[in-house]
Amino acid sequence: MPRSPRTTDPPRSGHTSESRARRGEGRRLARVVHELHPEVSFSRAKRAVADGQVLVDDVPVRDPGALVAEGARVVWRRELPIEREDMVRIELVHADADVAVVVKPAGLLTVPTPEGEKDTLLSRVALAVARRRGERPYVGVVHRLDRDTSGLVVFATRRAALADLQAQLLDRSMGRVYDAVVLGDLAAEAGTIDRTLIGDGVRRRRWVARIGERGKTAVTHWRVVERFGVATRVRVTLETGRTHQIRIHFAAAGFPLVGEPVYRAPGVEPDAIAFGRQALHAGELRFRHPRDGREMVFEAALPEDLERLLAELRRGRMAR
Repeated sequence: MPRSPRTTDPPRSGHTSESRARRGEGRRLARVVHELHPEVSFSRAKRAVADGQVLVDDVPVRDPGALVAEGARVVWRRELPIEREDMVRIELVHADADVAVVVKPAGLLTVPTPEGEKDTLLSRVALAVARRRGERPYVGVVHRLDRDTSGLVVFATRRAALADLQAQLLDRSMGRVYDAVVLGDLAAEAGTIDRTLIGDGVRRRRWVARIGERGKTAVTHWRVVERFGVATRVRVTLETGRTHQIRIHFAAAGFPLVGEPVYRAPGVEPDAIAFGRQALHAGELRFRHPRDGREMVFEAALPEDLERLLAELRRGRMAR
């Protein structure tokens, strides 16, 4: 029988131990952790791996059945915060040396606020890319989605790629298309909202500039996809990408997004149609690859909550 991996350094304060697998031993990660810590049960060792507290060559590995490569350094760091699998799972639709494209679920911040949240889309992408590469990656933020908006986001995984992608945002060559459901029945089949935005610069709140006020240019193009009488499904294309632009523009036009918690035209009932967030999904993303210039196009299907909302509207169960 193969011998147990040898501990190279003693545990420090009972929190950390490490091992390097011997040639030809090829042990399962949970088994290695259990042999390094015989004082705990095998199931506890497996849970430590699944909780993200076990590092293999300084990278978290969450699969208890993963084989420990020859010469790998295995460390159980009990002081690390537990990361449950349902906290870190994301849909990584594309990853290469320069970019990572993911689908953000509603309810998750893209990046931490000044309060320092640990579970964000940024942290999840960094972990997902680290698992693929086996090393800690560089991850740069190109653009963001609101916490309660779902859909496609691209991150740069090389510094030069970040500069290129941000330049595409600035010159408006990066294409972003959204699915939205707004309250009310839009009169036209398509249109453009071209109204400058102004904000207080503190709470990230924005509003449409009034006559005489100087704001930032904001242009939103839309077309009707489906009508329900009490609401309208629209496909929205951004020419500019200001904070909360889609939400503000439609609210100012008298057709706030279903579920909109902040921006509403006067007199519109807050709960005309019950929905737990603003009905907005970033369904399409286009950009030039920063390394070779080829066009990259990605699409993300509607999440389940929006599909359910549309199904209810089609059945006419959401009348005011």
